[in-house]
Amino acid sequence: MKQGLDPTVSADLVALATITRREIVRILRIWTQTLIPPAITMTLYFLIFGGLIGARVGQMDGVAYMDFIVPGLVMMSVIQNSYGNISSSFFSAKFGRHVEELLVSPMPNWVILGGYVSGAVLRGLMVGVIVLVIAMAFTTVRIPHPLVTLSSVLLGSVIFSLAGFVNAVFAKKFDDIAIVPTFILTPLTYLGGVFYSVKLLPSWAEAATYANPIFHMVNAFRYGLLGVSDVSLWIAYALMLGFVVALAAFALWLLRQGVGLRS
Repeated sequence: MKQGLDPTVSADLVALATITRREIVRILRIWTQTLIPPAITMTLYFLIFGGLIGARVGQMDGVAYMDFIVPGLVMMSVIQNSYGNISSSFFSAKFGRHVEELLVSPMPNWVILGGYVSGAVLRGLMVGVIVLVIAMAFTTVRIPHPLVTLSSVLLGSVIFSLAGFVNAVFAKKFDDIAIVPTFILTPLTYLGGVFYSVKLLPSWAEAATYANPIFHMVNAFRYGLLGVSDVSLWIAYALMLGFVVALAAFALWLLRQGVGLRS
């Protein structure tokens, strides 16, 4: 006789799906704020940096400059939207004290974290698909390595979703959730090889760039789209998986301890 899922496991999965669905509904309800602006911004990047400047740059790492910047721009939009979605959503729940209902419920911490992260990852992937479709209208990019493409963008989205969750936990006011994207995330993104090859840099700057985690994510994704990369895929994946494990463990510890969540 077949046995169904354990009632506790079944309840946890229902709770996980409920939180995820709520996040998706929130994203789609305000789609003019969550999905359209990134598409417009990235289109301007393609027109200005790829179309106007790219024609003068020529090739980068053996590919047309317009094609070269596509992976970085797609990854940039994915991580920014994944980070921004969960940091604003979870902080709003904390600010409105809705999160207290989750904390006193019988659902485990991994369900709370998983629900919010799933919603943020889905928004990041939706924006990424939109930007990639726009890019294909301007370039010849056609995804020669789909498994690397999907896995690298998924890991990058999960990493920054978890980072956004940590930011939201520690934030005490709405301004606090803008500090990290402004002073840390944006500089790391622009210095992560989005618009240039690391081979163009002087030796000291090249060495410093290899310490930037976003650089490894962008190059893994670039290999998936173009078949070229400035780093080893094994190193990039090891780094990304290490960040996922470390940030997930830290986020679960914060939930268990109630840091910044229990008044």
